[in-house]
Amino acid sequence: MPIIRNGSNPAVKGPASTFTGSVRIETPFAAVAPGRVAGAIVTFEPGARSAWHTHPLGQVLIIISGLGWTQQENGRVEVMHPGDVSDNTCRTI
Repeated sequence: MPIIRNGSNPAVKGPASTFTGSVRIETPFAAVAPGRVAGAIVTFEPGARSAWHTHPLGQVLIIISGLGWTQQENGRVEVMHPGDVSDNTCRTI
């Protein structure tokens, strides 16, 4: 099993087409076909946010530090705290 060393994939600035404000994206792993699972650590500076977008195959959000806001279209804004998980791809077991 390969080991991907911490920091081996340098962080990049979040593109202005997707984010407002200062956002840093680290991609510690990506899918290898036929797999479709990838991971990103996204760090938002105060006031930064992502543009409205969809994830047709689902998305899992895990808040590591700070607070996060999430909202589904026409839904209410939900505040997320460190350790909270928002997952529209799986059920709670």
